[in-house]
Amino acid sequence: MQRIVLASSNPGKLKEFGALLADSGLEVVPQATLGIDDAEETGLTFVENALLKARHAAQASGLPALADDSGLCVNHLNGAPGLYSARYSGGHGDAAANNAKLLRALDGVPGNQRGAFFICVLVLLQHADDPAPLIAEARWHGRILEAGRGTGGFGYNPVFLPDGYEQSVAEMDDALKNRLSHRGQALVKLREGLRERYA
Repeated sequence: MQRIVLASSNPGKLKEFGALLADSGLEVVPQATLGIDDAEETGLTFVENALLKARHAAQASGLPALADDSGLCVNHLNGAPGLYSARYSGGHGDAAANNAKLLRALDGVPGNQRGAFFICVLVLLQHADDPAPLIAEARWHGRILEAGRGTGGFGYNPVFLPDGYEQSVAEMDDALKNRLSHRGQALVKLREGLRERYA
């Protein structure tokens, strides 16, 4: 079984990746178990940040590395919180504060102008100097609710209503969320790319 390092310390993401990669034939090792800290995210795009994270983990571990950079982009806010989704309110990973700030920023904005999408970019490097990384991107479209609903998942899940559904992401069961989500869709594309590469 091939070991790869997962370049994330986010508990919510680690849980999602664990479920999404359960039958992949890969042994996924979270970077923290190898004593690897988070890379500094200095990129200006999701792709750049995912590459930085994967390269950092591959270099430190000597293993192939999988990284994701993802976030929420709100049309009315010109794509914010975007790259700064995890630290939108200042502190890193304070979901309650991030959601509160987002709802304040959209206060009074009508439902038809609250369109948004989650984006996920996945990067798989065979080694730190891999010149041809496998890159997969997916988006999950919906809109921002006027108040949070549900307790499942993490991040902006309580305030995001996916197109075609009556439940917020935080009200969905994990199996449905993992099938529909930006991360789930990107992983399907990544696995297709892996199959083509190693066919």
